[in-house]
Parts: sequence; structure tokens; C-alpha cells
Amino acid sequence: MDERYHLQYATAAVRGNIKRQGLANLIESDLLDRELSLLTREECEKIIELSKKLGIKLYHFKRSDRMLPRVNKVLGFLKGIYFENLLDVGSGRGVFLLPFLDEFPNSEVTSIDILDKRINLLSDIKCGGVERLSVKRASICDKPFADKSFDVVTMLEVLEHIPDVKSAIASAVKIARKFVVVTVPSQEDDNPEHIHLLTKEKLTAYFSCCGVSKLSFDGVPGHLFMIAKI
Repeated sequence: MDERYHLQYATAAVRGNIKRQGLANLIESDLLDRELSLLTREECEKIIELSKKLGIKLYHFKRSDRMLPRVNKVLGFLKGIYFENLLDVGSGRGVFLLPFLDEFPNSEVTSIDILDKRINLLSDIKCGGVERLSVKRASICDKPFADKSFDVVTMLEVLEHIPDVKSAIASAVKIARKFVVVTVPSQEDDNPEHIHLLTKEKLTAYFSCCGVSKLSFDGVPGHLFMIAKI
């Protein structure tokens, strides 16, 4: 398999998909159930060969995603703080989540999304052997966790999609113990799913309404990066 792909997570996704669909007959039980880290490269590649039969798109697992400036910006911030767990809101196909799992091998991470296809993919990764990942189908607007459940809440390329931005931010602020980290597009684009353009002024107003005034802003190409200290 091409080195540009993350072999371990791709293997986990295929194993989880096999289990979810009840297709254990496709592969030896030892390869399906052995601890992920104990599989050899050759065994991982054998499992991944089944991706074509299962219709799994491996582009989700390209290592090049970690090179996105906004992803690197968030990872850089996280490396400078102490935290034990993190909630990633709207993880999608894992553009941030997979590099995070690489960079922070001892941290627990919970992912939420509202789309079944995304939840299935992330759940497959967990079921396939990435046990420190928890996955839940939920909307951040519904405050799906108790107050101060996570040290850090990340909402990366998410708020511009949510009709009720105020509720989403209020929920994230309550759930976070230490920080809420946000990235949003910094300019208009042609994505029809982007229903807001959230400026520094607008984000400041939303967080101020939630009693949060310690905000810091920075930019990366095409995106606004914000840290809220709770």
C-alpha cells in the first residue's frame, strides 16, 4: 500500500466494516480480532485488499491531510497545553481526527457527527481496533454531554454549516473544561453547505454572550483560527 496512506487506520476501518456487515467469513478470525498494533504490514495489506469488495474508499486515510495548514495549526496549539480528553465536533471523514490520533497516542477522543455515513466510518475505525476513540451520533446544539465533560472541544470547519450557531457555541462552552478551538472559512466561497461567514467580530459576540471573553485569533490561508479559554 502507498506510504501516503495511514495503514493502521485503513486496516481498522476495513475490519470494523466487516464486523458491522456480518462478513467475518471473508477473512481469518485471527486477522479480524488480533490487537491492531500486532498485525504485520503484510497482514494489514491483506485486510485492506478487501476494501474493493466492501466498497470502502481509502482516500479517507491519506496522510497528506495532515499537511493542511489549519490542521497543523490546531495540532500545534494542542501540543502546547495539557489535556486528557477531547471532543471533536463534526469529525466528518477524519481530516483532523486521524492526524490527532497519530500525534496524541495517549489521549482519549470522542467524535460526534450527524451524518450516518460519517458515523459508520468512524465507528468502523473504533470497532476495528482503535479503542481510545469513542463515537456518537449527535448534534452539538443538543448538548449531548454533561457540563465540563472534556478538557478541549474542537469545532473545525463546522460552525459555518450549523443554522443555530449560538446554540452550538453555548453547548460547546458548557461541555468544555479548558478550551474551545474553532476554525472557519475566512472568506466567501461557492460551497452551498456554508450558510454563514463567521468573522472575528461575530465569533467574539457569540462567545461573549456565553460569558467567554478570553479569545485569541489567528489566520491560516483561507481560514480563521480561534481559541476560547474557558
